Amino acid sequence: MKKSTNKWTRFFSWILFLVYLVAISYFLFFSERYGRTEGSGGYRYNLVFFQEIRRFITYRKEIGLEGFIVNIIGNVLAFTPFGFCLPLIRIKKTTFFKVLCLSFLFSLTIESIQLIYQIGIFDVDDLVMNTVGGVLGYLIYKIGTAFMELKKRKRR
Repeated sequence: MKKSTNKWTRFFSWILFLVYLVAISYFLFFSERYGRTEGSGGYRYNLVFFQEIRRFITYRKEIGLEGFIVNIIGNVLAFTPFGFCLPLIRIKKTTFFKVLCLSFLFSLTIESIQLIYQIGIFDVDDLVMNTVGGVLGYLIYKIGTAFMELKKRKRR
């Protein structure tokens, strides 16, 4: 029975993961709300660590609450499902280091696509925040599974 439960969990996790990938792709590359429908007409990038984070914190009143939340908190939260779903969809054991590396590589891929197609900005701060989000998702997964295991032991 446990194998069939794992099979169904993995199946639904894959569906959830694919929906997540479609959603994040839409918001990062096609969303009109964030000005993604056409290229900027030039390459835009930030290669200075914490420059944009500092700017969003310093000018948060001028930027507004929504701009601050989307750019600082949103970058972390947008990648949390990535780190959460990885252990669910993989058959092999997923370690902290694997999630860290895969989150960074996924973020680097997205930032590179934005640079190449001149949609959005290639930002090293986004690499940091997105990677933190992936790791946060993994930690939530680990805490959740530990809690469920503890609950299961108490029932026995």
